[in-house]
Parts: sequence; structure tokens; C-alpha cells
Amino acid sequence: MTTYDLAVIGAGPGGYVAAIHAAKSGLRVLLVEKNKVGGACYNVGCIPSKIMLEHSKLVQEIRRGTDWGITVPTINIDFPKLMRRKDAVIDELLHNIEDFIENAQIDLIYGEATVTTDKIVIVNNQSYEAKHVILATGSRPFVPPFKGLETANYYTTDTFFDIQQLPKQMTIIGGGVIAIEMAFALAPMGTKVTVLNHSTDILQTEEPDARPIIKEQMKQLDIDLVTDFKFEEIRGNKIHTSRGVFTYENLLFATGRRPNTQLATKLGLAMDGHLIAVNNHYETNIPGIFAIGDLVGGFQLAHSASAEGIHTVDFILGKYPRVINQQEIPRCVYTHPEIATFGMLEHEAPADAIVTKMYLPTNPKALLEGNIQGFMKFVASPEGDIYGACVVGDGATEMINAMLAAKVAGGSVKDLARMIFPHPTVSEHIGDAASAVFGKAIHL
Repeated sequence: MTTYDLAVIGAGPGGYVAAIHAAKSGLRVLLVEKNKVGGACYNVGCIPSKIMLEHSKLVQEIRRGTDWGITVPTINIDFPKLMRRKDAVIDELLHNIEDFIENAQIDLIYGEATVTTDKIVIVNNQSYEAKHVILATGSRPFVPPFKGLETANYYTTDTFFDIQQLPKQMTIIGGGVIAIEMAFALAPMGTKVTVLNHSTDILQTEEPDARPIIKEQMKQLDIDLVTDFKFEEIRGNKIHTSRGVFTYENLLFATGRRPNTQLATKLGLAMDGHLIAVNNHYETNIPGIFAIGDLVGGFQLAHSASAEGIHTVDFILGKYPRVINQQEIPRCVYTHPEIATFGMLEHEAPADAIVTKMYLPTNPKALLEGNIQGFMKFVASPEGDIYGACVVGDGATEMINAMLAAKVAGGSVKDLARMIFPHPTVSEHIGDAASAVFGKAIHL
């Protein structure tokens, strides 16, 4: 029986990153993948959805050019060609991952794995011994058990990205990040979108001050948003609710995900609700068996899973890494404008926290680009310690990194206020928002 220092089950952003980090640290590694490398993120999640959002963003840019005086007579959308581009980008990314795995001299096996309590991994009727095992089997779409669901034809994110024709109409059930991003992906290209969210508001895990901006943009895109109601039942292509009956041509459930914990159940691992219970170093109740990513608590984000994978390997190597600080993990929403946040939101901060907000219309670069919907926000202590930050605007998911880098490096808003930002840039508002903590902002 072949023996490995580490066996990783699942080759998504958590698993393949952990495997490569382990191999480059000198461990002999087995990586097992049931379907495709890249996991849900690359195949049916963040990558295909962001590609579609880029297509829609380009359509919006063309229309904005028309408003400025750059006339484009018609916008013709070849949707099958856009989807072929999506497939080509994903294929290239997956090919890159496979190359990274091969270059790290990792043994990659495709097949469904089982794992025993003594860390024997069985794949395709072959057994392998491992000193340590990392479970990184990800998650699957969750569809609520609505009455009459069996009468409906619907998509989940596992099936939606295979479509080849642009839907004329799409009803999306959900109000979280995935649901709202998909609404923004479809509406600019001409799909009539209805979003049904039974909660009182959308994006309830995100910055509250961003929600009115996103809802206004949804209104501008002619997206019908219905909130604060009760689902009653589905009858064929009709959704009955306490707010009336909604007829759909296409239906997408974007109502969250559930962890793939079948291996955990067979192993008898301790659970924390739907999740696998782990300690601060992602070790389960069975010594030497770890779980990361969507299987455990924390943010269900690809970059979070990757960080957990690296942390787990370092712990296995005896490095005793610093516990991952959830306040240092950025959260991103790729609507237009984007939302990027880390750390505490305003309502979560201590009572004496200083909150500053710089709106983008006062920024020259944002104004000349026409990207004025949004703001930059700091939540800080009176001394300048960074509790949290948020950027809402075009490119927010890139700009948040400068603010987060200061926090991770042990800096404060004082350090950002001292920085000399180039002009004109949208990011120079970061320095002004930092200065605002001490009442010294220039453009406020």
C-alpha cells in the first residue's frame, strides 16, 4: 500500500491550494477529486458568474458611452458566443490548475473517495495510507422544500451556467450575494428579471449603507424586486405567495449552499449543526483528520478556504500558525457598483467607534469616469485602530486591499492618512477617509 504524508479529498480552492502548499513544503501528497479540479468556484460558482457579470458590465459601459455622446446604433448580443468565451476562460484556468498540481509532483486521482478512521483512503478500489487527511469536499446548492416544488422546472447554480440561450425572463428566488449578482448578470443583456426574497431586505450579511445603492441600480436595470412575504406553494410555472402570484418562464434558486458532509457522516465526525466541528487549526475530533472550506464555520468564500488549507498544512508541519482572524477576510459582491468589506460593520463596532464615509461624487477620477455611485467607509477606534472598512463603487474589490493591508500589517488609519496617493485616482479617497477619522479630511 502506498503511503502519503497527506491525502487531500477535494480539489477546489481549499483542497488544491492545500495540496500544492504541502508538496512545496516537502510532503508527499495524494489529491483526490470526484469531478473536476477547481471545485464549485471555478466550474459552477464564482468564476462563471464573474465572467457573465463582466459581459453585462461591458453592455452597461457601451450604453453609458451613448449617454456621453459616443453613439452606438445597436447592441447585438451573441449569447452562445459569450458562453463559449466563458467555457474557454474556465478551461484555461482549470488547465493551469492541473499544471500547477503536476509541477508540484502531486499524485492526482479522479474518483470518489472513502476514508477510514485510521486514515486509509480508498479510491477506485485502490487503498492508500495517509498520515494526515484534509477533507475539502465543498458544498452543493440548497433548494428549500417548498410545497409543490416537484411540479416546477428550475435551475440551481450547478445547472444554470450550462444555458446556451439568453432567457427572455428569469425569476430568481433568493436575496443573498449569488441571487443579486445573477440578477445583475442577466438584466443588462435584456433578460426581464424578477427577484423574490421573502426577507425584509437583500444582502443582509453585507454593509447596510450599500443596500439602497444596489436597490436603486436594480430599479434602473428594470429588475423587479419583491421582499417581505411568505412563500405558499409552487404550481407549475406559478409561485403563490402572501404578496400574490408570480408567473415565470425560467426559475433559478439561489438560496444558499449546504456542505457535502457524507464522508464526515461515515467517519462519525463530530458535527456543529450542518457543519463539521473543528478546532482553531481545523482538526476534527479524530486526530490527523482535518476539514476546511464550506465544510466548517466561517465565511463560505474561495479565498477563505485557500487560507484555511495553507493554515492546516502549516499546522501539520508543526509551525503552529496564527489562528485565522475572521476580521481580516475580505467579503466581495460583484454587482455594479461592487461592494467590498472587511472587519466590523458600523452596527457591530464599540459605542465609541469613529465612522467616516467619503462619497464618490467628490472624487475627480470617479466623476470623470462616471462611476459616482458609492462611498468609502472606515470604522475605527478614536486612536485610529481599524475595526473595519467598506468600499462601494467600481473596482471596490481591488481597492479594499490597500485598507486591509494596513490592518493586517498592524497599521492604522494614521498610516493611510500619511500615504501619498496618486492623483487623479479613486483610491486617493482612501487617504481622505482615513484623515476624516481625525476630522482632517479635505473633500468632506
